Amino acid sequence: MTERRARLAGKVALVTGGGQGVGRGIALALAAEGAAVVISGRTESKLKDTAAEIAERGGRAYTVAGDVGERDDVDRMVAETVREFGALDVLVNNAQSSVQRKLEKTSYDDVELTYRSGPLATFHAMQAALPHLKESRGSVVNLGSSAAVQGDPTFGAYAMAKEAIRGLSRVAAREWGPYGIRVNVVCPAALSPAAENYLAAHPEKAGPLYAGIPLGRLGDPESDIGRAVAALVSEDMAYLTGATLMLEGGRTLIG
Repeated sequence: MTERRARLAGKVALVTGGGQGVGRGIALALAAEGAAVVISGRTESKLKDTAAEIAERGGRAYTVAGDVGERDDVDRMVAETVREFGALDVLVNNAQSSVQRKLEKTSYDDVELTYRSGPLATFHAMQAALPHLKESRGSVVNLGSSAAVQGDPTFGAYAMAKEAIRGLSRVAAREWGPYGIRVNVVCPAALSPAAENYLAAHPEKAGPLYAGIPLGRLGDPESDIGRAVAALVSEDMAYLTGATLMLEGGRTLIG
């Protein structure tokens, strides 16, 4: 039997918010496909733990601590990626801060926090990475959300930010296509540590939640979300751009 090829061998990826949850799952999956992965985030210990797991599996990883809400930090993340590995082929904008409140209780500061860490950070990272992505004819994956697509109550600020990211991604797909750069969005519904903690604290919520997902479960950050992202940035999907991939088990079909 022929050994399965590593689809991302020789590629370099930067994953923001890669120390935990979906970002961690994406980083692990990209590394498993052969990519050298730079993981950024605010909590250095979590970054180091993810990098250590990648190394234990035989992969290559590098960490850059920083806040995507700060322009200088974003510039540094991109610069250190290129300095460490010599290129940038894949940019995954995953990091996002937000608050969860009903609209009538949502403040301007809540929205500003969500936008600074979401669409504004995504926009700046894409601009900073563009010269390198032109050279590599690379790929961008931006994170949307099934909660935004579905209009989940109390997710007003978050939904605004995530739908702004989808609009930005479609424009970039059109403008950057001539450079050979693909830009796509994934909207996950994953069993992240935050989701696990919430369900542990509110076990009565689990039944209704899973009943609203045709596949009956939340996605695993690595095997369901990360592997899909790895496929998305590989040559196997080289003709796909400007698309939104719903990785939510059919949740938005029910509403």
